[in-house]
Amino acid sequence: MEECISVFDMLKIGVGPSSSHTLGPWRAAERFLSELQTENLFDKITRVKVDLYGSLSLTGKGHATDLALMLGLSGQDPEYIPVQDIDGIIKNIKNKNEINLANNIVIPFYFLQDIVFNKNFLPFHANGLTFTGYLNDDTEYTSTFYSVGGGFVVKEERVNAKKKMEIKCAFPFSIQNAEELLQYTISQNKSISEIVYENEKSMRSEENIHHELMRIWNTMLECMYIGCHSEGILPGGLNVRRRAFDMHQGLIGLANYTSPQEWLESIRKTEVKFRQILKWVSCFALAVNEVNAALGRVVTAPTNGSAGVIPAVLMYYLVIENHQAGEKEIKQFLMVAGEIGSIFKKGSTISAAMGGCQAEIGVSSAMAAGALCEVMGGTADQVLMAAEIAMEHHLGMTCDPIGGLVQIPCIERNTMGAIKAINAAELAMETDAKNAKVPLDKVIETMWKTAKDMNSKYKETSEGGLAVAVNMADC
Repeated sequence: MEECISVFDMLKIGVGPSSSHTLGPWRAAERFLSELQTENLFDKITRVKVDLYGSLSLTGKGHATDLALMLGLSGQDPEYIPVQDIDGIIKNIKNKNEINLANNIVIPFYFLQDIVFNKNFLPFHANGLTFTGYLNDDTEYTSTFYSVGGGFVVKEERVNAKKKMEIKCAFPFSIQNAEELLQYTISQNKSISEIVYENEKSMRSEENIHHELMRIWNTMLECMYIGCHSEGILPGGLNVRRRAFDMHQGLIGLANYTSPQEWLESIRKTEVKFRQILKWVSCFALAVNEVNAALGRVVTAPTNGSAGVIPAVLMYYLVIENHQAGEKEIKQFLMVAGEIGSIFKKGSTISAAMGGCQAEIGVSSAMAAGALCEVMGGTADQVLMAAEIAMEHHLGMTCDPIGGLVQIPCIERNTMGAIKAINAAELAMETDAKNAKVPLDKVIETMWKTAKDMNSKYKETSEGGLAVAVNMADC
């Protein structure tokens, strides 16, 4: 089966803290409402219940899965909802015990009874959820979805149907693995970003590609800006204090700016000492994931839990490596990152519930490393080598969030992933690709085998690792 995965599938704008546990269920709720409309059942609905299974159930409360479901059923869009309105919408549902379904009809809704956390797993995927709509003729309509990572939502029957028929990707350059991508760059005499751009042009106009890529970057930039200028304690009960604010103040001191863009230019003008480079990169990554943990707007890249890596590395390039870089390099970076992410999704997984944190931080680090390598002048085979190096040194990483919250160790892991990405890009740039010993496709294959061998308690269940070694009550 050939898959066409766009850059805009891999880099999605949404609300934190989790792509698989927040954005995915939110999108599933939207699709359930769409099904009701298609089946002419919407006007007959008197009640809705949602059953959560597996990882969605075990860590759903820490990932705000229940909140995402209520927002999705209310007809809110995660890309555009004013995040400051979220608390009010949720409080209204809880206080009135009713929900404005699709912002159209008001029905009773008791969130403690109508969102059920079942600890058992469905066989198809670790992140399963079933919607049940009760109709006024005493019948029911049920629909089951699976949140497979990165905000992607599938239905088992659709996946099985696709397996039974041969599907031809509509892209001019159909890419299923890294070797195919490399061969296209050779035969077409193009860079990786140029191959990706040709594929994207088959789906949308050049103007739309430019607009959407810059919208993604501006969302990333705004997220870093907000994180660097917000202080206090993150929600959830772990009492985690935001650190990006203090780190940023220590780095930039007193500076005058009024917008994210002016902030970027202010940092570019700051004399950055060598020993401060790692601090800046860590600051950018912390900022994003602190915003994510506070249900702020981030870019899933490829997941919310790893959303800080790519912005931090791209910001590093803009403020440390190349002060002259602009929109051209930003778009180039994002296209390469998106393509590398899609190859990992096709060959392995980007879901921590399926593969542990190697599937999130590891993949994001590989995406960032490859993208940085190209904008720094690396060849296509060096780009793929950079991605391979970054993932190679994340293999086996578990997902063990304390309290099911995307905070400890998730926030700090983004700083490590970003720094490893920069290191991987530098190593690849200094290496003759002919001497590479491990192809990217082999490390992706190894990652998937590792994921399948990994004990399930280390796959975003909060039943192993730090999640059980550290008592949340003591935090």
